Amino acid sequence: MKGKVKWFSSKKGYGFIDCEDGRSIFVHYTDIQSDGYKTLNEGDEVTFDIQETEKGPKAINVVTTKRSQKKSRSRRG
Repeated sequence: MKGKVKWFSSKKGYGFIDCEDGRSIFVHYTDIQSDGYKTLNEGDEVTFDIQETEKGPKAINVVTTKRSQKKSRSRRG
């Protein structure tokens, strides 16, 4: 699946990705595939898989394919 990061709070370690199918999917920092500090920036283009959980769908195996020019904002906390 492809999408764009809607928002991500580095402080809280989670955010949401807008999918190409129109859904907003929860993402947790532990599901980001990168070395070092795991974070996402608003507007980053990503690929990911979707896992159904009791709380709803969540993004897993998240890989940034294109970094946004925007800096990550600490949103919602």
